[in-house]
Amino acid sequence: MTEIGSPVATPAAPTSGEASQFDTTAAKKQWQVILRRFARHKAALFGLVLFVLLVLFAFFGGLLWKYDYTDLGFKRYLPPSADHPFGTDRLGGDMVSLIIRGTQFSLQIAIFVAVLSTVIGVVLGALAGYLRGWVDAVISRFIDLILVIPSLIIAAVLVRNSFVVNVAGGGGSSNWLIVALYLGLIMWLSIARVIRGMVLSLREKEFVEAARALGASTFRIVFRHILPNTIDVIIVNATLAIAQAVLLEAALSFLGLGVQSPDTSLGLMISLNKNELTLHPWLFFTPFVFIVLISLSVNFIGDGLRDAFDPRQKRVKA
Repeated sequence: MTEIGSPVATPAAPTSGEASQFDTTAAKKQWQVILRRFARHKAALFGLVLFVLLVLFAFFGGLLWKYDYTDLGFKRYLPPSADHPFGTDRLGGDMVSLIIRGTQFSLQIAIFVAVLSTVIGVVLGALAGYLRGWVDAVISRFIDLILVIPSLIIAAVLVRNSFVVNVAGGGGSSNWLIVALYLGLIMWLSIARVIRGMVLSLREKEFVEAARALGASTFRIVFRHILPNTIDVIIVNATLAIAQAVLLEAALSFLGLGVQSPDTSLGLMISLNKNELTLHPWLFFTPFVFIVLISLSVNFIGDGLRDAFDPRQKRVKA
């Protein structure tokens, strides 16, 4: 018991090493809470398991399946059977091996587009929000202008009339990388607007003012102090961009403006078999179902991440 009048002992201020350890521990606890919230989101867990299975199917299924996508010696239009679970197509190819190949290309395109569009959107949105002035005006007006035109139309015009595509593909054909590049260049708009709004708010915070007063460069303030505070929004939007890219690529390929042979994708397979819908429906619905599964799984993951990162969410308790 402390006597009256005796000095009361105050806790010593933490040293820099202790403060750093405290920050690390707090960050670990925060990520543990996020992971625990995500783990309690049943739809998100289902989506994660489904997406992992689809990735394993696409990138490793060809190593385990007995037929290759180049094998064309089977009877044409065989219905689903034990030997060919998804049947055979108009050229006598095994649909399982073709679905494996198409899913692989569709996922490659979607992941490439998500990474590229997220990087461009985050960088331009952060610069517009922090620098403001003419930089913000130019970027914001450009985004407003492009958003007026549907993304599908922009992508179709770029892919169809690109000089690069005409030279590389020979008169309008394209490979998956070129299609992914164009999709990535038009899908950064929404994430840029979101990041810009967040940076406009964060740039007035005390920690940013302190960094500015200490002489930190614009690059360090934006990428070291501001953007880490938007990591939750970045992760969620990058996840949802995968589903958007799958659907947009499928729409382009269905219109004959996306991936072209010898490359393939689920959208291209639907386009090639659209006339078989009534006579041989498995040729159309099989790639269609895989597109739906990819989109649903990624959307479930995105919903789970949004709820896990949002401290105000009520669906999942910490």
